[in-house]
Amino acid sequence: MKNHLAIIAILSILPGCASIARGTTEDVVIITSPSDAKITTSIGSNCTSSPCTIKVNRKTPFTATASKPGYHTGSLFIDTKMSGKGTAGLAGNVLFGGVIGVGVDAVSGATLDHTPNPATITLAPIATKPAAVKHRKRSGKPTS
Repeated sequence: MKNHLAIIAILSILPGCASIARGTTEDVVIITSPSDAKITTSIGSNCTSSPCTIKVNRKTPFTATASKPGYHTGSLFIDTKMSGKGTAGLAGNVLFGGVIGVGVDAVSGATLDHTPNPATITLAPIATKPAAVKHRKRSGKPTS
């Protein structure tokens, strides 16, 4: 009976292989061109300048927005998708953790990765207006 309880205890630790091996958060790197732009995200994480790295829940897609004086603001949607490493963790659940492990990984998002990562946002410069052209007055004719 004690052996059965020990086996059950060990098997209860195994579920969620991807959750254990990969964790439920991921570092997402955001790069801007030009560099040193301010980064804000739809999930509340911010950086005062780029490049920057933010820790994000693996199952949370978000939008990153970059701004810098003299440039148009740029945004990029960063989505999530099943990754190769996440698939391997899921396969480990099928072999060792069973249905509970698959459920834990699905709910936690441990099988997902953010894409693109690293994410690059390219900012377009704001065009400056050309200097005003002065019209010369021709003798005897009004200027337009």
